[in-house]
Amino acid sequence: VQLQAFGGGLVQAGGSLRLSCAVSGRTFHSTAMGWFRQAPGKEREFVATTRSGNEYYANFAKGRFTISRDNAKNTVTLQMNSLKPEDTATYFCAAGTRTILSTLRQGTAYDYWGQGTLVTVSS
Repeated sequence: VQLQAFGGGLVQAGGSLRLSCAVSGRTFHSTAMGWFRQAPGKEREFVATTRSGNEYYANFAKGRFTISRDNAKNTVTLQMNSLKPEDTATYFCAAGTRTILSTLRQGTAYDYWGQGTLVTVSS
C-alpha cells in the first residue's frame, strides 16, 4: 500500500483547506484510513480516521474537520474548515490494517504512511 497526500498550503485563519490522500494497493473496508499531524517541535498527534464506515475525530477536530473515504477512487479526504493558526502542521495520511477500536488514535497502529503535506494558517 502506498499513500500520497496533497492539498496543503497557506490559508488565513477562518479559511478552509481540503487535503486528499491517494491510495494505491489493496485496502479493505476494515482498513483504517487516518490523518495525523505534526507541528514544529511537537509530537505527532491524531486528527481523524475512518474505518468500516465509521469516523473518529480528535476533540480539536470535531465540528471543524470532516474525513471521508471514496473506495471507488481509492482516496481519503480531510475537509478542514474554520482553520486556526494552531492547526499549522504537516499533515500525514496513514493506513492501518490491524487496528482495533482502542488503537485507532495511535499512530503506532498504522502500517503505511504517506509523505506529509504542509498546512500553514496565518493569523
